[in-house]
Amino acid sequence: MKLKSILVLWPSFLVAGILNSLFFTLFDPLELSFSGEPLFESRVVAYSCGFFVCWLFAGLSSGLTLFFERDRSEINRYCPVDFNKPHQDDSEAHLTP
Repeated sequence: MKLKSILVLWPSFLVAGILNSLFFTLFDPLELSFSGEPLFESRVVAYSCGFFVCWLFAGLSSGLTLFFERDRSEINRYCPVDFNKPHQDDSEAHLTP
């Protein structure tokens, strides 16, 4: 479990840093507004909120990748048929009256 969480959190952390840098290179955080009101009071708050939102979405993406990469035995939780085991003869399988 610990290894899988590292496999999700570390790459998503790196991607969030890159996305946050790219986004705020293009847009000034103090100019972002919603319904005429500014979204953030300071740039530091905007950078922090942007980073955590990017980290959330990148983490969800990495988590879904790990979820869909599971083996069929983990998904179905059944023992597959062992084809190496000899099967029962047909004459023994039927009851004779």
